[in-house]
Amino acid sequence: MGQLSATKIKTLTEPGRYIDGEGLMMEIAPGGSRSWKLRVRVDGKRRDFGLGSLSIVTLTEAREKAREYRRLIAQGIDPVAEKKKEKIVIPTFRFAAEQVHAEHKACWKNGKHQVQWITTLETYAYPFIGERLVNDIEGPQIRKALLPIWLSKPETARRVRQRIGAVLDWAYVNGLRDSEAPMRSLSKGLPRQPKDDGHFAAMPYTEIPAFIAKLRERSSVGRVAMEVLILTAARSGEIRGATWSEFDLDKAMWSIPATRMKMGRPHFVPLAPQVLEALERAKTFRAPCTDLVFPGMKLKTPMSDMTLLKILRDMEAGVTVHGFRSTFRDWVADKTNFPGEVAEAALAHANSNKVEAAYRRTDFLEKRKALMADWAAYCCGG
Repeated sequence: MGQLSATKIKTLTEPGRYIDGEGLMMEIAPGGSRSWKLRVRVDGKRRDFGLGSLSIVTLTEAREKAREYRRLIAQGIDPVAEKKKEKIVIPTFRFAAEQVHAEHKACWKNGKHQVQWITTLETYAYPFIGERLVNDIEGPQIRKALLPIWLSKPETARRVRQRIGAVLDWAYVNGLRDSEAPMRSLSKGLPRQPKDDGHFAAMPYTEIPAFIAKLRERSSVGRVAMEVLILTAARSGEIRGATWSEFDLDKAMWSIPATRMKMGRPHFVPLAPQVLEALERAKTFRAPCTDLVFPGMKLKTPMSDMTLLKILRDMEAGVTVHGFRSTFRDWVADKTNFPGEVAEAALAHANSNKVEAAYRRTDFLEKRKALMADWAAYCCGG
């Protein structure tokens, strides 16, 4: 039987500690606030645990809490740590993925990657594990999500696997699951994927003049964008995100800011007369509400990558949009005397030789002017 009672507690007003028994006490602070404390020895050291305010916790409830704390301590469990653990809410995979995406997308300079990162999970992972708690996802569930696309869409499947792993690793370091993503063992449970040579399907450069002529048979913003992409050897994202403010048509120069470049460095593209002529045609599609050179269906957003791909499919080209950069590189090597480093600079590729890259200060702009003029003339049958 404790030393305190509900009636006695009402009579206590002086600041101090009033013992109930077995370490439980009521404490009155100098300001008059009242609270419950439990004093016990843990690993040979004295510790005080707060059990709540008297205005919320009754004497009976305080005694029950004290008994529970003593029971946990006898089992070697820290009551405070256990209480914090109980407060952790385990999220679903969907919620965790959105958190990971929000935390990391600012570091991804490629806007397309920002969108695709979460879209691939929405399409291929959420139907299988989206509503599962992150601490309840192991190899079998991940395998079930990957298996339908593992052989038919191998590159996409590998990306989905990597992104699922990133979400589960995030959950692990945040104390939301007991282990990292089981990716190593997962690979052993999936079929062997066919080898990919890593090359984009490219059009032979001998076919480019005829392709450009056929491309011009119809007029659309997408076809003009495709023509400019080929003549400048630019990436799809660089073309689709281009704004009129980046172009100095009088100086025949396109200045792409670092934020839009894959390598995170500004890139300057000399414009051949054929490119300037194509840009004049692009002006007919210009909308006053946007500065985009090649707007999409929603004028304030860039053209979709699928727009360019559809043009190639409709023309039965059998190549990829990115493959035109390989076409340009093959033409430089086979049909010109321009050094390889000039072609690589035109493609805005990083120098793989780190020592050479550290000392090189030129971007071969003057030589690239001649190179891009020759390329555009070749493409247009000049």
